[in-house]
Amino acid sequence: MTIDFKKEVEARKEDLLADLFTLLRIKSEREDDKATKEAPFGPGPVEALEKMLEIAERDGFKTKNVDNYAGHFDYGDGDETLGIFGHLDVVPAGDGWDSDPYEPEIRDGKLYARGSSDDKGPSVAAYYAVKIIKELGLPVSKKIRFVFGTDEESGWGDMDYYFEHEEKPDFGFSPDAYFPIINGEKGNVTMIPHFDGTNGTAYVLVSFEAGLRENMVPGNAVAEVKVADAAAAEKIAADFANYVESNPVSGKAEVSGSTVTLHLDGKAAHGASPQLGTNAGTFLAVFLNNYDFDKGAKAFIENSAKYIHEDVYGKKLGVDFDNEKMGELTMNAGIFSFKDGQDNDNRITLNFRYPKGTSAEEIKAKLDELFGSDVNVTQGGHHMLPHYVPADDPLVATLLDTFEEHTGIKGEEKVIGGGTFGRLLERGVAYGAQFPGFEDTMHQANEYMSVEDILNSAVIYADAIYRLVK
Repeated sequence: MTIDFKKEVEARKEDLLADLFTLLRIKSEREDDKATKEAPFGPGPVEALEKMLEIAERDGFKTKNVDNYAGHFDYGDGDETLGIFGHLDVVPAGDGWDSDPYEPEIRDGKLYARGSSDDKGPSVAAYYAVKIIKELGLPVSKKIRFVFGTDEESGWGDMDYYFEHEEKPDFGFSPDAYFPIINGEKGNVTMIPHFDGTNGTAYVLVSFEAGLRENMVPGNAVAEVKVADAAAAEKIAADFANYVESNPVSGKAEVSGSTVTLHLDGKAAHGASPQLGTNAGTFLAVFLNNYDFDKGAKAFIENSAKYIHEDVYGKKLGVDFDNEKMGELTMNAGIFSFKDGQDNDNRITLNFRYPKGTSAEEIKAKLDELFGSDVNVTQGGHHMLPHYVPADDPLVATLLDTFEEHTGIKGEEKVIGGGTFGRLLERGVAYGAQFPGFEDTMHQANEYMSVEDILNSAVIYADAIYRLVK
């Protein structure tokens, strides 16, 4: 039996976009200051989860909410279970948008909103693929379990909790990356150098803040500096104007008496591809490193400028490593935080995506040696080991064949630095929804996904899922 999945998706286009718009309007950013027992990551992620499960119930699926950490619905039955893992949380919207990030807009065929490409758009496309299989009454020999997470962009606490209460599917994929397939993902670990908040007298670093998440290249940075007098503050402001003019950044300086506040704008990007961004934190540190700071402030600024600035492959840090199959280690300095005061915990988060052949222990040892005894380096966040599913695995082969037949593009395996829910399963991969040649706007201002790509991915998902479970 030949099924025209393209026709089936087109018939549901308006419904698909309506459901997607509903989800995109929910500000599902993690907010720890608003977290409760009922909302473990804040109210937004819970609202998105409840809405997604409500949509599934509307369409006749049996759903389960696992204590507002995650939820799922099931379809079909069999000895094996295909798992599909999407996520409904998003990174903070940040600044620089041309439209409201939580009021989706279609302009020139592109759907703009936070989460449109990462990961609400792809998740809804995959959801409609399962919905089509159900509504057509296609015979299946395996169970489909579609899991929706709410903390993928932070610590994966949703999946830790979920799998304490639910069994893992046998194999599956996450619609949270690129076509043709992602069957390998680098290891992911964050190292945090800590600095004390001491200062000298000539130049005092009152504060330095940059970045929103460890997996985002900081697009903005702000530093407040106190100097001897107003003339010295005006001199820094003038120097800063020259600096931003001659570098790929923008910014402004505000002088109030002997205090100058510096605002620098770079370019945000996904932390898995830091080479695509312009790190506002390190560019600001390079500027400040021209001045005679002392003690903890000096160490914070100098290390940022000397070892972290434009070092996305870890060469200056001495941790660079390249694996023939998995590629190079990458490093993103995602958050900079410094406040004057001896008791403040000042830190820089360094997020490493590393291939097989090196380890978190080796990375930490080299950082300890480089920074010395005055800087305490700790390991933070959720550590994920490198993950790889062979290209000849039937899961990978089926997904690649489906992609090739629908696009005419040769399907080849690929390893990325990003971490997706595909790695939750031993036989798990990431599959779509971004097509070759797309512009990557994930984690950036003006995030978008073309409506055509959303619909085409739903077609591929429907065909691929059916092939895997029929």
